[in-house]
Amino acid sequence: MQGPRTTFIYLAVVFGLLVIPRALQRFRLPAQLTCFAFGIIVAGFFKPVINDSVVSVLSTLGIAALFLFAGLEVDFVELRRQLPSLAGHFAARAVVLVACAQIAKVYLHLGWQVAWLLALAVLTPSTGFILDMLPHSGLDHTEQSEVALHAVAGEILAVFLFFLISQAGSVRTVLISGAAIALLIAFMPLVYLALGRYVVPYAPGSEFSLLLMVGLICAVITETLGVYYLVGAFVAGLVAKSLSQRLKTLASAENLEAIRLFASFFIPFYFFHNGLGVPSAAIVAASLWYGFGLAVCIIPVRLGVVWLQSRLMQHRGHRGSFRVSIALTPTLIFTLVIAELLRENFSVSPPLYGGLLVYAAIASILPSLVLPALVENAINALPAEA
Repeated sequence: MQGPRTTFIYLAVVFGLLVIPRALQRFRLPAQLTCFAFGIIVAGFFKPVINDSVVSVLSTLGIAALFLFAGLEVDFVELRRQLPSLAGHFAARAVVLVACAQIAKVYLHLGWQVAWLLALAVLTPSTGFILDMLPHSGLDHTEQSEVALHAVAGEILAVFLFFLISQAGSVRTVLISGAAIALLIAFMPLVYLALGRYVVPYAPGSEFSLLLMVGLICAVITETLGVYYLVGAFVAGLVAKSLSQRLKTLASAENLEAIRLFASFFIPFYFFHNGLGVPSAAIVAASLWYGFGLAVCIIPVRLGVVWLQSRLMQHRGHRGSFRVSIALTPTLIFTLVIAELLRENFSVSPPLYGGLLVYAAIASILPSLVLPALVENAINALPAEA
């Protein structure tokens, strides 16, 4: 693409991604899903955009910034305080994950690696999506805190499992990638401390750009290792958060807000880029059957498990437990990340890949469109809260 036509197409794409999805939110359509659908539509009419390097770079900026922000959101003090509750949460999630992976392996005739990644894709809450939704969810403060805590803790576990499973094709790969990640974690504090000592005092206000660049570099390093961008960016955020007492301005509230705004500007390009990459073979009726089948089988189990945990471990009432379970339903970002990995590295069938996309859309749109009404009807039929 060259000349004025290129400029016009870029402007149209940017306008479409930044304005139209926000306008459609009045109809309770998540902006991320609209951006994804926009990518599928554009790919059908403007083929050159599919392989455009600018869109790819903007997409990388978006996903790296989002997981950098997710790492910065981790509250280690709160995680330690809630460790007994989280232990039960992780145990229940592990049981469901093992069962889901085994069912996928047996009934879908998948290899163990693909089956486990598939289970991880459909069970992992999308932390960035959920945190963005929370202020407008109608949940009270304690419910929002519980949702945020479990979403962040679940993402930490999911990123760790994602790394192990995706690299488990050979022992050599696991050892090399694991050693590289360990070195990254070991040297990253030194990098942050050096920047805090030799750069920040002489360049006030540079914390945002320095943190962002470290996150992007780490994301590119892990992508080069075949671990995907999200691991490096997430680890960079975690390490920065762990140094917040020594480098107070690095993970300050102002810096977090700046990273959040940066991610919110560029993440639409990630969903758009994913939509551009959807093959026509995945847009078939079989994908709908896969997607609806996964939704019917998985979503009720996820809702039930979280509801039961909230009732037994947090001693929350029926209404609050339903709200928490509903708020933790969306899996959009993690499902898209793993679906892309399965398509590119494990050559899963296009209908199954399309089914994951359909499932992600259903799980992410239900909280805002369908589930509130259904849950309200169910709650009205329940006895008064304990």
